[in-house]
Amino acid sequence: MSAHEGSREGYDFAHPLPLPLLFGVFVALTVLTVITVFQANFDLGSYDIIVVMIIASIKALLVGAFFMHLAFDKPMNVIWFTGSFVFVALFIIFTLFDNRASHKDDIPVLNDTVAAASAEG
Repeated sequence: MSAHEGSREGYDFAHPLPLPLLFGVFVALTVLTVITVFQANFDLGSYDIIVVMIIASIKALLVGAFFMHLAFDKPMNVIWFTGSFVFVALFIIFTLFDNRASHKDDIPVLNDTVAAASAEG
């Protein structure tokens, strides 16, 4: 069964949205992109990735809800999309934790002898 079978005669699109709503979402996405670029000028330390991921998550939810029509779709499709989104976020978080645990720059150098020996060898 296609989503288009219930549509009126002459309309191929199942969920036509008003243009002001679409332009509003577009403006919100543009503003969030500008905020992301503006945030790159500040050094927030380890919170950089958290801020950027929060902004990216909001943008992804806006795109999924309005441009992919999940806000007007069956609830099961929203559950599948949200579940996959959560699992991708978990995979990224675990990868970042693993990268941080195995990254060599996190090992502190306590004296100059160790730093000189590692530079020669």
